[in-house]
Amino acid sequence: MQNPYTNTQARQQRSVYAVNLGLGANILLAGLKTFFGILGHSPALLADGVNSTSDVAYYVVVSIFMRLARKPADEEHPYGHSQLESIAALVVGAFVIATAIAIFWDAINKLFDLWVRAGQYAGAQGFALYIALFTVGVKIYLLYTTRKIGRETDNPAVIALAYDHRNDIFSASGAAIGIFLGQFGLPWADPLAGALVALVILRTGVEIVRQSSVELMDAVPSEALASKVNELLVTVPGVELVEAVHAHRFGPYLVINLTIGVDGNLSVFDGDKIATQAEKTLYANIPFLGLVHVHYHPVCEPNALEEDRTPRRLFTLE
Repeated sequence: MQNPYTNTQARQQRSVYAVNLGLGANILLAGLKTFFGILGHSPALLADGVNSTSDVAYYVVVSIFMRLARKPADEEHPYGHSQLESIAALVVGAFVIATAIAIFWDAINKLFDLWVRAGQYAGAQGFALYIALFTVGVKIYLLYTTRKIGRETDNPAVIALAYDHRNDIFSASGAAIGIFLGQFGLPWADPLAGALVALVILRTGVEIVRQSSVELMDAVPSEALASKVNELLVTVPGVELVEAVHAHRFGPYLVINLTIGVDGNLSVFDGDKIATQAEKTLYANIPFLGLVHVHYHPVCEPNALEEDRTPRRLFTLE
């Protein structure tokens, strides 16, 4: 039974849209910033153009992983291939870290050159500033659009791309500030802005890698999930005990194995009806719940005395 709150096809379409939108925008921005960075003699804008060029590269990689993640379950992957989305996020984080290091190193080299050749840099051309400001505007739109889609789909790869758009806003803003100050006789401001922005980008890259690694290591969902499962099943008629909840992540989806207790005097058929209702309740109320396995057993022996039937509720995560 599929979770009615998880429309897989719609989720995939929205995720692919976010990737394609970012890919198209970055191809445009990479060309603009690289060309005008060279033409306008702006190290910060050129470095930002290199950043967008690397964005294009890993957007292509993410697009490939997203297609592979849509493959249905098979014998070797009974829970599907959705964890490839977390791998895609890990790829994004690795690219972001590599780009941050490259931008920082280039900025330091530019600062050293300015120190050696003091007074020989007249600042970037005026149009370089407009390109940087245009980039900020485009990236603000991409940030809000991609972040909204990431929250709707709970797709780690799309969420990582939203972080990258945010980094690009910092990067382009730093370039704009550096270009502006360079035109007023402060040539060191341009590469210095690039170096500072690189450190911000590096921090975000490390965070993306950390989050995606946690998901790939199959980190156990929070205790809040166990409490929610228990609260939901209390409302199911016939469920007298929630003994254990074992939850695992597979990409953005959850797989829950749980054990419930039912009246031992019921027939197997009636016990199965209660277990089926428990499954339906969880599917209807827990988003991105991919699969539920419910095992039921009697809370007491048939015909046991009433005082021996003392239901308890124990829920754990493993």
